[in-house]
Amino acid sequence: MIIRDARVDEIPYIREQRILSYKEHAEKIPDAHWQALKQAITSEADAQGDVERIVAEMNGEIAGSVILFPAKTNAYEGYLEELDYPEIRMLAVTPQARGNGVATALIMECIQRTKEKGYSSIGLHTGAFMDSAMRLYEHLGFERLPQFDFEPANDGIIVKGYRLTFD
Repeated sequence: MIIRDARVDEIPYIREQRILSYKEHAEKIPDAHWQALKQAITSEADAQGDVERIVAEMNGEIAGSVILFPAKTNAYEGYLEELDYPEIRMLAVTPQARGNGVATALIMECIQRTKEKGYSSIGLHTGAFMDSAMRLYEHLGFERLPQFDFEPANDGIIVKGYRLTFD
């Protein structure tokens, strides 16, 4: 597996791949929430100046991707105050690549980059319906921060805040 920065010409493909990766959740949530989620994961938010677009490549194909937002940026398009640490967003692994450690490798890359910048924490948010993602984050040591939860679609579905603090 090769972890690298995404090329600009790969961004449209990565956005489409996110939809395919998140599509399994469409049946768990109301259609309006799915539409809002789909809009969020394909938005131009990943094109902001200082964001880092990272991909995992396996056998010459992009198997997954993640966006690392710098601290003190509008990572959630107004739903949350700017945080004092970088945020992981839009983690996506293709269905056929799951179970190969792609998500963990992408998260670890974000953690390493965050440490190299001198931060002592990294955060992320995930939908309450994303059970496997929450298990992975908790397994990696992320702690729940309910004070940073938000409800983007006003439908009772919470986006849960997490943070990992380094030694």
